[in-house]
Amino acid sequence: MSPHPSPPDGAPALAWRTFWIASAAVFLVLLDTTAVVAAYSPLREHFSAVSVADLSWTLNAYTVLYAALLVPAGRLADLNGRKRVFLQGLALFSFASALCAWAPDIATLIAARALQAVGAALLTPASLALVLGAFPREKRAAAVGLFSAVGALAAAVGPAFGSWIIELTSWRWVFLINVPLGLLAWVLARQQLQESTSPETGARPDWPGIALLTLGAGAVAWGIVRSESAGWAQPLAALAAGTVLLVAFGFWARGRPGAALDLTLFEDRSFLFVNLATAVFGIAFTAMFLSSFLFLMGIWGYSQGLAGWAVSPGPLMVTPVAILSGRLAGRIGHRPLLVVGGVLYAVTQAWLSLSIGKAPNYLSIWLPAQLLTGTAIGLVLPALSGAAVANLGPTRFGVGGGVNNAMRQFGGAAGAALAVALVGHAGASLQQFQYLYALLGGLGLLTALLSLPVQTRMTAVAAPKPTPSGTT
Repeated sequence: MSPHPSPPDGAPALAWRTFWIASAAVFLVLLDTTAVVAAYSPLREHFSAVSVADLSWTLNAYTVLYAALLVPAGRLADLNGRKRVFLQGLALFSFASALCAWAPDIATLIAARALQAVGAALLTPASLALVLGAFPREKRAAAVGLFSAVGALAAAVGPAFGSWIIELTSWRWVFLINVPLGLLAWVLARQQLQESTSPETGARPDWPGIALLTLGAGAVAWGIVRSESAGWAQPLAALAAGTVLLVAFGFWARGRPGAALDLTLFEDRSFLFVNLATAVFGIAFTAMFLSSFLFLMGIWGYSQGLAGWAVSPGPLMVTPVAILSGRLAGRIGHRPLLVVGGVLYAVTQAWLSLSIGKAPNYLSIWLPAQLLTGTAIGLVLPALSGAAVANLGPTRFGVGGGVNNAMRQFGGAAGAALAVALVGHAGASLQQFQYLYALLGGLGLLTALLSLPVQTRMTAVAAPKPTPSGTT
C-alpha cells in the first residue's frame, strides 16, 4: 500500500481524520458508479428475457435520482447536521447495495439502484461539507484538491475493478463488496467524526420547495437520459415539464427565507459561471469516458477487460495532478487552473480526432492522449469543485456542494446521451468517433471561456494596525 498524500500543511488531526473517512465513503460511491458500467453486459446476459429499455433503468434510475436529489440533500445536511445526514446516506447506500446483490429479478434490482442513488445523494454533499468545515479557509483549496484526487482514483480503478471482479465471481459482487466496506466506514464515521453544523441547523426544511426542485430536476434528468432513445416525444415532454417545475420553484423560492435552494447563490458571478463550466465539462468528461470504451472495443477490437486497463492511465494521471492543483489553487486561485486545463483538454481531443486510425496504435497515440487528458482533468475537476464553494459561508457548504455536484451529474447524463447517440450504435465508424472527439475539444474550450469570470484567489488578511494605548 502506498503512503497517503500529505495533508495540507498545518491541518489538525481531526481535520485529517474527517477528510479520510469522508473521502472513503465518496470513493466507495464513485467506484461503484463506474464499476456498474462494466457490469452492464453481464446483466444483459443474466436477465436475457428483459428488454434493453427496461434493463437500461439499472443505470438510469440511479442517474436520475442522484442528480435530482443532490441539491435538496445538501440543504438537508446544512439544516440537520452534516454528520447525521452523512451516516444516514452511508447506511442507506450499504443496505441498497446488499439488496442489489440479492435481487432475484429486474424490478428489485432497479428499485435497489434507486435506493442506492438516494443514499449516495445524501452522503455526497454532506461529505464535502464535513471536509470544508474541518479545514480553515486558507487550507480548503488544498483539501478539495485531495478530495477530488480520491474521486479520480475511484474513476480510474472502477472499470478495471468491475471487469476483474466479474470475471472472478459474478456481477453480484460489484454490489456486495460495498456492504462490508460501507459498514466499516459507517462505524468509523460514527466514532470519529464531529458534527458539522451551520447557524441554521435545526431549522424547518422547505418541503414544498424540495418537492418542486426534486421533481423538476428529476424530470430534466429523465429527459436527458431518455434522449438517447429513438423517440423524442417523451424526452421533450419531460424536459418541458421539468423546466416548468423549476420555474415554479424559482417563483416559490424568490425572497423566501430558508428556501430549499437560496437563489442568491447565483448572484455571485463566480458561482454562476463555475457551475455553467461544471455542466459543460461534465458533458465532455462523461462522453469521453464512455466513448473510449466504445472506440477501443468497436474500432480496435479490444476485449472489455483490456479496454478497462487501456483507459486507466488517464484517470490515474488525474490523481497526482489533482493533488498538485489543489495546492496551487490556494496560492494563485482557481481560474488559471481552469483555463489552462480547459485549453489542454481541447487541444488533446482535437489532436486525437486528427490522429486516431483503424489500426491499433496504443503507445504512440492513445497513451499520450490519455496522459494529457488526465492532466487536463486533474487541473479542471478539483478547481471546479473548489471554486464552487470557495466564496461560500459555512451555512451554504452543503447546498453549494450539492448544486455543483448536480450540475456535474446533469452534464454527465447529457454526455452519456451524446456519446450513445453519436457512436453508441453497432457499426459506428471511425469518422463518427473523430467527429465526437472534435466536439469534445470544443467543449473543453468552452469550459475555459466560461471560467474566465471566476474570481476566487485567496488574499492575505492584513493584520490590524496597533492602536495607541488606552484607545479602542
